[in-house]
Formats: sequence, structure tokens, C-alpha cells
Amino acid sequence: MTPEFLITTLIIVLLPGTGVIYTLAAGLTQGARASVLAAVGCTLGIVPHVAASVAGLAALLHASALAFQVIKYLGVAYLFYMAWQMWRDTGALAISAERGKSGKAHIDPLRIVGAGVLINLLNPKLTLFFLAFMPQFVDAGAANATTQMLGLAAVFMAITFIVFVLYGLLAAQARDHVISRPRVMRRIKRSFAAAFGLMGLRLAFAEH
Repeated sequence: MTPEFLITTLIIVLLPGTGVIYTLAAGLTQGARASVLAAVGCTLGIVPHVAASVAGLAALLHASALAFQVIKYLGVAYLFYMAWQMWRDTGALAISAERGKSGKAHIDPLRIVGAGVLINLLNPKLTLFFLAFMPQFVDAGAANATTQMLGLAAVFMAITFIVFVLYGLLAAQARDHVISRPRVMRRIKRSFAAAFGLMGLRLAFAEH
């Protein structure tokens, strides 16, 4: 592992994408615990892409326009679905102001993690990213090239999780300041809905 890999990975992870938006939305709408769960889901959603890259399926996805389009439009549909749920205040990111005996907001862990997994799973660009990015830092001629690839992927996932958790916790800190202001919260909710919708459009027009 080189400093170049760490720096490049950090830049890529820090850039706002669907996972970042989802984690921020989870923190703002449902609090710190939800943001951590969202980060877990987004990180787990990377695993299938790593497996595909190691197994050589990423090359097949790159070569097959049909496979790419199928996964792409499934991702587009899911992002639009998330935008619709966010707009209507339903689903995994429904705003929760109720608190139980512990003082924590009521959340559905499996739903939040599952949505995070799907957001990254249905992103064909992530598989192609591993196809194009990871091999640059792996000695292809080495006997342990696969092990190197898995090690780099593990570091990438760890950095993703840490950065997403930090994003989410920062958002959760602002939650208590806005949850008591329905008008502000409504604007924030609609902003996130618009963000999911725009990302869906961007993915829809992405070239293979």
C-alpha cells in the first residue's frame, strides 16, 4: 500500500456521492445511531463489487453493454424510489422525532442498513471503479496479487466507513437544532429528495 493509494482513496471517499448523501440524510432525519447504520450499509454494499472485481466479473460488466445498462437502470430506479420516499417522509429515512424510554429515536436497523447496501450494490460505476482503480496499485505479476487486491479493498472500505460515520455524526449533531423546526426540516428533507433524484438522473445518462 502506497501513500498515493491512501490519498487517492481519501479524495474519492470524501467527494459527495449517493452514499454520503444517504448517510447525511440518516443522521439529520434519525440521529447518530441511524447514521452509523447507514455507513455500515454503504460499506457492506462495496463487498459485492470487490468480489466481482476479484472474480473477473467487472471485466464482463465492462464488456457487456446490456449488463451495464440493466444494473444502471436498476440503480436509477432505486435512487428515484429513495427520492420519492424522502419527499413523502416514508421508508428508511422517515423523520423520527419520537423517542423511547432510552431517549433515542425509534429506528429500523435492518431497513437502514439494507437501503445503504442497495444504494452501493446497484451502482455499476463502483464495479468499474474497482476494475480501473485497484489494479494500478497491485503487482499483477506477483503470486499474491489477489491477496493484495483484497487488502487494498479492505483499506478502501475502512476509510469509507470512517469518513461516512464522521459525515453522519456531524449531521446528527445538527438534528436537534432543526427537528423542532418543521419548516426547516421540510426544506432539508426536500433538498435530500432532490439530491437523490439528480443523482438518479446523472446515473441514467452515464456512459458505459
